[in-house]
Amino acid sequence: MQGVRMPLQNRVDPFGGIAASPARGLFTGNRGVIHDPGTRSLLSRRWTTKAWIVCDLVHPRERRRDVFGSNGPDGAAGWTELFFLDEVTALAAGHRPCFYCRREAATRFADAFAEAFRIAGRKATDIDARLHAERLASGGTTRPLTEAETRALPDGAMVALGGRPFAVRHGALLPWSFSGYGPPPPHCRSLPEGAILITPPTTVAVLKAGYRPVWHSTATPL
Repeated sequence: MQGVRMPLQNRVDPFGGIAASPARGLFTGNRGVIHDPGTRSLLSRRWTTKAWIVCDLVHPRERRRDVFGSNGPDGAAGWTELFFLDEVTALAAGHRPCFYCRREAATRFADAFAEAFRIAGRKATDIDARLHAERLASGGTTRPLTEAETRALPDGAMVALGGRPFAVRHGALLPWSFSGYGPPPPHCRSLPEGAILITPPTTVAVLKAGYRPVWHSTATPL
C-alpha cells in the first residue's frame, strides 16, 4: 500500500541476528556504523567495533535522531540504531550497558564483572574483548547444556530449545519473540535437557554475580 513505511532491519534477536519487525522495544544500542543512509539498509558487515552497547531510547544530551539516516556531526552516517525487546535480549546478543547514557547500569555490570572474575578494576575494553570472543553473532561457539547446568542458570540468561530462544525467569523458561514473552510450555517447567546457551558465558557470570537486567513487562512466569 502506498504511503505505508516498512519496518527497518534494526530489531535484534537473542542470537544477535538483526531482522525487520514492527514490534517496539525498551532499549536501543549499536555496534558502530553498519548502515547506508542513502538506502536506509544494513551493510554486509554487522559490527565495526567490539563495543556492542545497550542504550536508553531517549537521552537528554542527544538530539532526536533520524534512524538509519546521516546523524554524524560531519554529516556522515553516525552510529547505526539497533533496538531490543529488553535488556535481557540485548545481553543475550552480546551487548552490555553503555557508560555514556546508562552509567549506573554500566557501573553495576562492570562491578559484577570484576567480582565474577576476581579482577581489580573494571575496564570496558576488557569486558568487550571477552564478549566479542563469546557472542554468537561475532563467531562465538555454541555450548550445549546439561539439565543440571540449565537449572543452575541465573535469571536473565537465555537458551535455545529446538532453535527457539527462551529466557530463564524464576526457574521457568519463557519463550521469546520480538513482541514479548509467552508463558512457559508444560514441557519446559522441568528445564529439560537439550538446551544451547545463547547468552555469552561472561554475561552469565555477571548475572550470577548479581547484575539484574531490565525485563519486558510480558516476562511473567506462571
